[in-house]
Amino acid sequence: MAKWGEGDPRWIVEERPDGTNVNNWHWTEKNATNWSKDKLKELLNGLIVEDDECYCEINSMTTLDGEASANNRKGKLIFFYEWTIAGEWSGNLKDGVKKHKGKFEIPNLSEENEADEVNFEVTIDKTTDESYKVKEMMRKKGQDLVRKQIAKYMKELKEEYGKGIVLPTKGSATTTATEKKHTENKMRQEMNKMIINQSKEKVGVRIHTKTLTDKEEFKCRAEDLYRALTDKEMVQAFTSGPVSMEVEKGGRFSFLNGNITGEFVELVQPMKIVQRWRVKNWPEEHYSVVTFDLVEKEDCTVLNITQTGVPDTELEKTREGWKVNYWNRIKQIFGFGSNIFC
Repeated sequence: MAKWGEGDPRWIVEERPDGTNVNNWHWTEKNATNWSKDKLKELLNGLIVEDDECYCEINSMTTLDGEASANNRKGKLIFFYEWTIAGEWSGNLKDGVKKHKGKFEIPNLSEENEADEVNFEVTIDKTTDESYKVKEMMRKKGQDLVRKQIAKYMKELKEEYGKGIVLPTKGSATTTATEKKHTENKMRQEMNKMIINQSKEKVGVRIHTKTLTDKEEFKCRAEDLYRALTDKEMVQAFTSGPVSMEVEKGGRFSFLNGNITGEFVELVQPMKIVQRWRVKNWPEEHYSVVTFDLVEKEDCTVLNITQTGVPDTELEKTREGWKVNYWNRIKQIFGFGSNIFC
């Protein structure tokens, strides 16, 4: 047993700069939530997204929920953070005068995902051909820019909150710059290993996803197509089977023998439907987000579909599934493929 006052090396706490946490053995934590909120606002508010034809800007953040912390255990740095971010954006064609407004969401910013896996989901308040073009530019180029800003946040979080959390031990005042760099690199490698292991424990295999976009023309009014997608009896008709469907925000649905399930997120009759949507054989509890934008024209209704979060190995199969099981069947059953505008 170590004897107090006799210089026993096991009482190294006496010679620590802080007199506590011998060899950084105990868990210590620094709260990075407030710093993170300020940093994310700084990086995202006012972010400009543009190309040769369109100009867009993130105007405000309406939701910034989550937390962040830096932790030390046995001399190893571990960072935890999880954020749900939403806000508003606006944009216009550079040769036009009309400004279009919409909303965005970043639902999966956490230590479980790399910056290039973070989703940037975009919607538009009113759908026209012009606004759809602006929205698609914002979604595609905006995702790249947002991911770069998120990467800055991750980097600066580790730089800012990595300082001082692992305290020097006895004799560390003589540590050389080379030794210090070697130690930091080793700690960084260990931290990355632990984060990866924690991710596997929480979510199993990491899911790489892609975004599906497409459009289809139907010879009917927008109201008729909206009903075909939300009326239980009409859905039963084109899917040729029993359907469970609660057409309200948060309402669940299930059809094609339970192979397709999900819930309604937003319903704007007859212009827009947003769903959380999955196929039975996808990884458990993994949902994509499907947005149907219905644009009525003189001789048809154009349905624009944007589906985020599709497992990358399922992208083409999902695209074909929409065509075969939805669009072709709707046109065949209800006559929406004919040239007679109902």
